[in-house]
Amino acid sequence: MHRWFSQLSDSQRTWMFGTAAVMGLIILLGVLMNPAGKREDSVSLSVEMSIRDIAPRLNVTRKALARELKLPLDISKREPLKTLGVTPEELQHVSGHLHSHRDNTLKYYIYAALVLGGIVFPTRLGRPDGSDIKHRRDWYPRTPYIVSLLLSVIAAGFLLGKSPNPMEGVVKAFKSMVGLYPDPLNKVIILVFFLLLAVIGNKVICGWACPFGSLQELIYSVPILRRFKQKKLPFAFANTIRAGLFATVLLFLFGIIGGRKGTVIYHYINPFNLFNLDFETFSILLTVILASLGSFFLYRPFCQFICHLDLFHGLPSNSALSASSLTRTNAPNAAPV
Repeated sequence: MHRWFSQLSDSQRTWMFGTAAVMGLIILLGVLMNPAGKREDSVSLSVEMSIRDIAPRLNVTRKALARELKLPLDISKREPLKTLGVTPEELQHVSGHLHSHRDNTLKYYIYAALVLGGIVFPTRLGRPDGSDIKHRRDWYPRTPYIVSLLLSVIAAGFLLGKSPNPMEGVVKAFKSMVGLYPDPLNKVIILVFFLLLAVIGNKVICGWACPFGSLQELIYSVPILRRFKQKKLPFAFANTIRAGLFATVLLFLFGIIGGRKGTVIYHYINPFNLFNLDFETFSILLTVILASLGSFFLYRPFCQFICHLDLFHGLPSNSALSASSLTRTNAPNAAPV
């Protein structure tokens, strides 16, 4: 790392410090735009209130709240929950679940900052200007990359919770179309935000900024099972599974299968619950375990087989330019974590 830094040109050092400063300013702006005082997690709810009263406070539609409470969608929205058979414990559980999906706007700024770093590092800083080919083992040091992954997992994951995340950016946009959110335009804007970051950064968001993607990257970098890591599954195979799952999700969500709109299969395999330490169902815990274990010998298996973001921006995982792929392919000395 020290030798790499000493070989950087003055122009590259300007790029490095300038990029770090801009990243810091982006995150600072996010902190200023998302003060702690804006949190509404302490909103008071009781079973004496009706669905009509509670739904706006939880930023969901009345239909969505009825579904979360396991009540018929056509049930009276004016009756107190107590008369509908809802207990205080059930209301508290549903409220906590919906709050865990509330977007923390600071994370959008952190995503943008990490993507900026993920673009600049491999394209401008990884290889020192004018460096001799004999020094190629010093190119693309792993330290900045690993630091970014850890920042994503810790800050954008465990510290700030599971929402928002790139996967939800897709799912929430479609959930709003079946009436589960009162602000469909806002959800579409969030989806566009993630798509723009993915396209502009050539999917850097998937490997550097997305906390679960970053966690899988860290596990994949552990220096074991290297013989298996040389083998790659065909992109067509993985993408067929991912596309089939997405089609199934939509069929259930729009009620074409099952006859009930609003059924979200993704809720049962959402690994981002890890960052809230909230495993509502065994299938969620199983998804986290399988994706984590699979990451020891497969490159980001959850992203390859389940995450829908690739299907929208049309940049195949196996050909996308990402900071992680550049550091692996251009740095012969890049020892895994």
